[in-house]
Amino acid sequence: MDETEFMRGRVYGADHDDASPRPGRAYAELVGGPLDGLLLDVTGRPDAVPPEVALTTEIGRYGPGGRAVYRRRPADARRFDWVEDTPGAS
Repeated sequence: MDETEFMRGRVYGADHDDASPRPGRAYAELVGGPLDGLLLDVTGRPDAVPPEVALTTEIGRYGPGGRAVYRRRPADARRFDWVEDTPGAS
């Protein structure tokens, strides 16, 4: 099993030992980029899923502390498409 296959279906930011989706939670899939296949927990977001997120990752273009930017698909709020990698805050 390669790293991409290992990450698919796991929840972004969850403990590595228990990163499976949980019942009763709402998730959006990250599509493309360094976090492809991970699930983003969007449970309890006020009124709507955010249109864009910048998620910390060590496996993007900028290494540790960098961010992967994902934008919600206009026609499908359950998927976020990768836009770009950005450096982390200094």
